Amino acid sequence: MMQEINEILKKNNLKPKEYKKNKSVTIIKTDAGKYAIKKRKQKKEEILNYLKIRNFDYIPEIINDINEEYEITKYIDTLQIDLEQKIIELIKIVALLHNKTTHFKEVTEDAYKEIYEDIKNNIDHLYSYYNDIITIIESKVFMSPSEYLLARNITMIFNSIYFSADELEKWYTIVKNKTKQRQVVLHNNLELEHLIIGEQTYLISWDRTKIGIPIYDIYKLYIKHGLDIEFGEILREYEKKYPLLEEEKKLLFILIALPQKIEFNQSEYENTKEVGKMVEYIYKSEIIRSPYYSNKRPKDNTTK
Repeated sequence: MMQEINEILKKNNLKPKEYKKNKSVTIIKTDAGKYAIKKRKQKKEEILNYLKIRNFDYIPEIINDINEEYEITKYIDTLQIDLEQKIIELIKIVALLHNKTTHFKEVTEDAYKEIYEDIKNNIDHLYSYYNDIITIIESKVFMSPSEYLLARNITMIFNSIYFSADELEKWYTIVKNKTKQRQVVLHNNLELEHLIIGEQTYLISWDRTKIGIPIYDIYKLYIKHGLDIEFGEILREYEKKYPLLEEEKKLLFILIALPQKIEFNQSEYENTKEVGKMVEYIYKSEIIRSPYYSNKRPKDNTTK
């Protein structure tokens, strides 16, 4: 690998002085400055070229030949800014990305049916999983702290599952006869460290990019950072630039309402922490969706 990288650097008149590995990227210090180099993905190249045509300017420029196995971009040091400010900048760029790449694709009924069945299978699995766990826990004379915390909040967990199950049926009633689906370019790997703010702002790490329904970018960002910030405000900021359709919003709330599956295979301390996170996640998800279903915010009846 290093030999291939050095050959590409040589072709581009770059003399390496120092190498640093960061996940799938190699950061290289040269006489001409710092560069990032990583293996090229053809599908990604096609979408990035499409984004250039659509005048989406938040992607670092690739400086070497498209036929080379690795791509080189200038390495950009990011400014350290407030977490909420950074995620607002990120969501504005995501809204712009979706705006510039919106198109309606003709689909068969199988396109929505597949989404419906995937989510329904997940709902059924989660219900069975937590039903089995709580049955075992309630049969014990003494509960561990993580088991006690789960038992105290099991009603909240099941209510979230029931909400998703009920809304999924309503969503499928809306979409099952539709012949078109609104699609966009999805970054599909959104997190704060992938937003670089310097003299210019860039969104990086496009390796998982694909075409799909816009809410999947929002959902994955929520999974990553939902406990870090007030996500309802982030969603409102996104919708100022890119309002979601009724069925898209419903699908988003179905997904974010579902509790994560906890594997009780760590230390008791870590297990308790994970249950606490899940309870907080469910409560925050309820706060996000409640304004769209009611004028009242949910009461904080979480027991920790």
